[in-house]
Amino acid sequence: MKNLIIVLCTVFIVYVGISIPVYAEESNSDKKTDSLNLASKAKSAILLEQDTGTILYDKNANEKLPPASMTKIMTLLLIMEALDNEKIDLDEKVRISEYAASMGGSQIFLEAGEEMTVNDLLKGVAIASGNDASVALAERIAGSEEEFVKKMNEKVKELGLENTKFQNPTGLPAEDHYSTAYDMAVIAQHLLNHEEITDYTSVYEDYLRKGQEDEFWLVNTNKLVKFYPGVDGLKTGYTSEAKYCLTATAKKNDMRVVTVVMGAESPKVRNSIVSNMLDYSFQHFETTNLYKKGEQVAKLDLLKAKKSDIKVVSSQPISTVHKKGEKVENFTTSVKLDQAIAPPLKKGEQVGTLVVKNGDKVLSETPLILEENADTANVFTLFNRTLQKIAKYN
Repeated sequence: MKNLIIVLCTVFIVYVGISIPVYAEESNSDKKTDSLNLASKAKSAILLEQDTGTILYDKNANEKLPPASMTKIMTLLLIMEALDNEKIDLDEKVRISEYAASMGGSQIFLEAGEEMTVNDLLKGVAIASGNDASVALAERIAGSEEEFVKKMNEKVKELGLENTKFQNPTGLPAEDHYSTAYDMAVIAQHLLNHEEITDYTSVYEDYLRKGQEDEFWLVNTNKLVKFYPGVDGLKTGYTSEAKYCLTATAKKNDMRVVTVVMGAESPKVRNSIVSNMLDYSFQHFETTNLYKKGEQVAKLDLLKAKKSDIKVVSSQPISTVHKKGEKVENFTTSVKLDQAIAPPLKKGEQVGTLVVKNGDKVLSETPLILEENADTANVFTLFNRTLQKIAKYN
């Protein structure tokens, strides 16, 4: 009996000696990749504040993965830029090509030769994730899907993203088509600078061809716009390789955040992860707003401009973000105007930067733009202005 007890104790000691370190190692590994346990059931995830780009949480955020239909965030960004630049118009009718109509996967069932307005096609992309609508708009903007994809990848470089490459505007499976949670969040940030995009992405249901025989019911693929207060976008994604993905955005108490989840096993898991990240952000962080979008920051006095004292405004909201309960430091702002600029200049053209610092640390650098056109002054105006300046200093 005594020998049996010794044997059992020895086995117990050996078992404990082996088991405890292994358990601790797994625990530390999990803690390292997801210390907040917000996205343990996703391959990668990120949570950031919209105005500052401050990352509030991330897990494997730079891992290259297939983005599936979240690809359409870049597609939507180029569509919104084309609208801003008046290359297309919301009321313009687009004739659907056979190629666009042939797209599989999510679609709004466009027919070759059918005509649909840009506005309705935009609904088809933003609400129903229509691949056919995406290609139809891509062809209208760039002439062909291939040329549109070139523009997509040019925009990737312009945004300074190093881990994204697109092969189509839809997110349908393709070799060498990839992105990361971080890159998708940055693209979403820029899309959200076009504030009117949420007029589309926040809609839960709508109709195309209303009242016609081929009326089509649009239902948002992002169910959180209905079931999570404050969510007003942006884009879901799924393929068998990518699994379930979602880039979502929500606004509460003047703070907007962007979340990205990639590689979840089910829509329920994906939505739960996003909800948890949104809860975390709104429970633990808040923002201090410094300037609203379009608010005057400085004036530009150009000798050769027709009008002096041209208003310089912020191109987007400018904020600082901090944990709730923390003492807010004395942030400083400084305006850097481009000294080399000269008229004529167009409304919306960048003429400087607003730098926000906390001590020596730069928190953000926001482009400053012209509120109106700056036309070149005629000779008579220049002569009078020069005399006024001479009189002022004499």
